[in-house]
Amino acid sequence: QHALSSGVRRYHVAPVLCQRAKVAMSHFEPNEYINYEKLEKNINIVRKRLDRPLTLSEKIVYGHLDDPAKQEIERGKTYLRLRPDRVAMQDATAQMAMLQFISSGLPKVAVPSTIHCDHLIEAQSGGEKDLQRAKDINQEVYNFLSTAGAKYGVGFWKPGSGIIHQIILENYSYPGVMLIGTDSHTPNGGGLGGICIGVGGADAVDVMAGIPWELKCPKVIGVKLTGKLSGWTSPKDVILKVAGILTVKGGTGAIIEYHGPGVDSISCTGMATICNMGAEIGATTSIFPYNERMKKYLGKTGRADIAALADEFKQHLIPDSGCQYDQVIEINLSELKPHINGPFTPDLAHPVSDIGAVAEKEGWPVDIRVGLIGSCTNSSYEDMGRSAAVAKQALAHGLKCKSKFTITPGSEQIRATIERDGYAKVLREVGGLVLANACGPCIGQWDRKDIKKGEKNTIVTSYNRNFTGRNDANPETHAFVTSPEIVTALSIAGTLKFNPETDYLTGADGKKFKLEAPDADELPKLEFDPGQDTYQYPPKDGSGQHVDVSPTSQRLQLLEPFDKWDGKDLEDMLILIKVKGKCTTDHISAAGPWLKFRGHLDNISNNLLIGAINIENGKANSVRNALTQEFGPVPDTARYYKKMGVKWAVVGDENYGEGSSREHAALEPRHLGGRVIITKSFARIHETNLKKQGLLPLTFADPADYNKIHPVDKLSIVGLKDFAPGKPLKCIIKHPNGSQETIMLNHTFNESQIEWFQAGSALNRMKELQQKSS
Repeated sequence: QHALSSGVRRYHVAPVLCQRAKVAMSHFEPNEYINYEKLEKNINIVRKRLDRPLTLSEKIVYGHLDDPAKQEIERGKTYLRLRPDRVAMQDATAQMAMLQFISSGLPKVAVPSTIHCDHLIEAQSGGEKDLQRAKDINQEVYNFLSTAGAKYGVGFWKPGSGIIHQIILENYSYPGVMLIGTDSHTPNGGGLGGICIGVGGADAVDVMAGIPWELKCPKVIGVKLTGKLSGWTSPKDVILKVAGILTVKGGTGAIIEYHGPGVDSISCTGMATICNMGAEIGATTSIFPYNERMKKYLGKTGRADIAALADEFKQHLIPDSGCQYDQVIEINLSELKPHINGPFTPDLAHPVSDIGAVAEKEGWPVDIRVGLIGSCTNSSYEDMGRSAAVAKQALAHGLKCKSKFTITPGSEQIRATIERDGYAKVLREVGGLVLANACGPCIGQWDRKDIKKGEKNTIVTSYNRNFTGRNDANPETHAFVTSPEIVTALSIAGTLKFNPETDYLTGADGKKFKLEAPDADELPKLEFDPGQDTYQYPPKDGSGQHVDVSPTSQRLQLLEPFDKWDGKDLEDMLILIKVKGKCTTDHISAAGPWLKFRGHLDNISNNLLIGAINIENGKANSVRNALTQEFGPVPDTARYYKKMGVKWAVVGDENYGEGSSREHAALEPRHLGGRVIITKSFARIHETNLKKQGLLPLTFADPADYNKIHPVDKLSIVGLKDFAPGKPLKCIIKHPNGSQETIMLNHTFNESQIEWFQAGSALNRMKELQQKSS
């Protein structure tokens, strides 16, 4: 009950200077207070300096500057040094983040931080059984995270508590907060008016260590919403439409800021859905302005005191009138139609009314094998209510789902409340299987039995990401993302050719009927049922706590520091692989069965780039070993080069490293001897992660130079003694016939990031600075 019963206002006698009440950031940290005064002070300093109206994104970002008076601020150019309010980590990335924090030698985290167990629970037979199985299989990892949390002052949400982003929305996000999370869908918290950014574990370590966190000053893309949502159109359709407009890299380096009169027709959890999937367009984060819908949600989740305080500071939690955006997109919600995006990429947008015809024309399977609702994107009370409203109509006509159908509640609170209010019963009756409160199939944690690997099939989900093989490791699964209510309707019909707005179903009595657009409460009429208590408070003093890492463990491995730069140019590097086309973090470091090795760098390195397509032979996980001339798996070849003392590079295409925030995609190449990744362009989080681990992420000054490099060439990066911000590096390509070409490579390193490279990693540099100061 604790999560809700302590929702009383916590007014303390404040100093004479400030008569305002002190309000806790969350129920779980009663002595950590929201500091809107500091936010206000910083915003006023920056506004005076810039002398112009500010966007909401700028207010919150600049409001968290380490030095607002002196910080250089130019959108898209300068690096900002920021002081986030808190850190959140999911269990798959928390392992490496905590291992890095342990090796930093610090006694306790400097800001409120939490660990959330949601990624290691495989969907197999249903919620309870799957949860128990996960607890048994992952006991060693859960014990490590629990004891590390207790020792270093980090709150621990046990397995079964729910998905990190739903827990953050229910307990930790609030208007004006700056939160960083070790998961790419952290922007979900923007639905409560916070700047919530997905990062790698090394960034989280910086913030937990009390070091200013660096972020390239984001551009701001404004999305002006007019009209209002109605009928079958849902908040999910807003981001499906935006993804179609901006594509998977159109938001890179920018915050997406929603504004305009249409905003008020969207529920708070609906705004979170939109912000969550903003990760799919490469956006730094997304945000909505503080409004009544957020106030209502804060009240219902036991945080009326935060809403009251936000009301007092509202002018800092909405954009200034007349503020300028770098780009503006307008969407009229009254005209927006239900959308479905896919397959194989989340930006291939189609109106639901067209998808059947498009699928037939493209040769995509139209029969839907499985419909899956829930996930961190769409598992709110409202989502479940709208899906249940569709299911009820089918049941009233004697119908059940033709497709298999699964439901993933976002949190224990959502699970308990939809059980109490009857939604779960309806969804089961229509043929649904309720899975654990966890990520499950959305991240590939799905023991799928209804098809064979390689079998061509279609699934529809209310998830956020649908890259090849992501959900079930089958490259022939055509995954489409849409809203939960559309997934439910399509699962009942069993085909992509069904448009619930216009088409009829045939009831058990042989009569035709049409589904009515679903309607459901955005929040429960009663209070939320918190369900089981799944939170572990860190003790006041954790110094005596022992943290277990067995030297023989196959799941956990303490980190050894990476080697320092030797002061020389990188000469005659071999090319491990020249990647053809899309290369996401799923291609670089697959999830699914590999998640169990997230705390063991050497073991997980056996999945390095096994999903990437080699341009030399068009195959995945088959590269030429330049020393033996034999073809073999990518990780084995990298290990061979490392054993022989040979440095290597990777050559990649556009938006390299899009997708998840997993830093293993940067740790693995570094661990196996990689030095340089050269691409046409990088996704933001991955580029930073590579820098943090002492690698050189470089981009072709002329993208056409990608074609000059062949997998059999050798590469030299010269001029590293003069490595400096804004100064391109020279690359000499040596062809097997003895000829050479020189091309220029750009980089985005600033001075402190160059120090990371020279020290061998950001963590090495942190230790150097600690030793100097002590």
